[in-house]
Amino acid sequence: MTIYEELQNRGLIAQVTDEEEIKDLINKGGARFYIGFDPTADSLHVGHFMALCLMKRLQMAGNKPVVLIGGGTGYIGDPSGRSDLRSMLTPEQIQHNCDCFKKQMEKFIEFGDDKAIMVNNADWLLKLNYIDMLRDIGAHFSVNNMLRAECYKQRLERGLSFLEFNYMIMQSYDFLYLHDHYGVNMQFGGDDQWSNMLGGTELIRKKRGDDAYAMTITLLLNSEGKKMGKTAKGAVWLDPDKTTPFEFYQYWRNIDDADVMKCLKMLTFLPLSTIDEMEKWEDNRINEKKEILAFELTALVHGEEEATKAKTLAKALFSGEVNDADMPITEISESDLADGKIFLSDLMVLCKLASSKGEAKRLISGAGVSVDDFKPTDFAYTVDGAKLKDGVIIKKGKKIFHKVILK
Repeated sequence: MTIYEELQNRGLIAQVTDEEEIKDLINKGGARFYIGFDPTADSLHVGHFMALCLMKRLQMAGNKPVVLIGGGTGYIGDPSGRSDLRSMLTPEQIQHNCDCFKKQMEKFIEFGDDKAIMVNNADWLLKLNYIDMLRDIGAHFSVNNMLRAECYKQRLERGLSFLEFNYMIMQSYDFLYLHDHYGVNMQFGGDDQWSNMLGGTELIRKKRGDDAYAMTITLLLNSEGKKMGKTAKGAVWLDPDKTTPFEFYQYWRNIDDADVMKCLKMLTFLPLSTIDEMEKWEDNRINEKKEILAFELTALVHGEEEATKAKTLAKALFSGEVNDADMPITEISESDLADGKIFLSDLMVLCKLASSKGEAKRLISGAGVSVDDFKPTDFAYTVDGAKLKDGVIIKKGKKIFHKVILK
């Protein structure tokens, strides 16, 4: 099976231009492709996961990934799939987020000479002369055609700023720049990026001739990826400080039954023959499939050791036999205490068991939290430092345990 056929069989390819040329390049390891990531947060989330796995698959087949960090387009914000204007980040925030992205991506992609490279479009977009850009690039874009693009149509009724209207031109220029300076001949993106990607393909052909290698593949990145990347309580991050390996494992362990086989195909590196056999399993083995999915993805992001710990803890929680050594642990210091004690709500925020004191107080008042088997309902409940020196176990809901120690 060729790599292109594998991408198809895993359900990754939604639309393509120049399919025969794309097949030939990818199968022969001749694609130098890019995928863009806008640095809107200081961590990637599972909505980016499919793109990272795709780059890894293609690199393993001999193709060369170019990771484009949108340090420049991050100043504008992509209107695709949004109903409101994205809040603007400062240059310092954008740079910090870019640095965090690179650190996380290095777990998936092999960077170096004749391997993958990472570039930041701030290096060229922030240097552009406005008049030159209008004359050289803007002249090749029809406003009428742009307004017909799905990424803009969905925003017109609510309001589309001129700032955001420029996003397609900026992204198209990225492809032209990468083509000219890095030999990039292909771009990948989610289905809500199709119009932007076509804009880049057409720009290269208009500027460099119809025979220029400028091809696109659209994956089921964003429709599926964004769905995967969100839960009722927010994003599932790849940063272990935002989403612990155990929480990451549990997210995949608890996904809808209908999504399990799809995720196994799209996101894991298990052979398709193995996954095909799993599809034949009886329905009563669905939890076994989920455990395999959760372990494979947690190992890919956090390593096999953390995946094994998460799996062990999940089984212990299910059986009611929780081992202290398997629990996530947070260490606090005397400076976190006030008069030798700390509010449970503050402690939950420190342990990332709640995103805010307000959320923590609601959980406590609703009898959703226990401390060493005591279930307080007073949101002003405090925990003594003396008790914390021996370690306390906080339980949130039925399945989340966390140990806290005062050092």
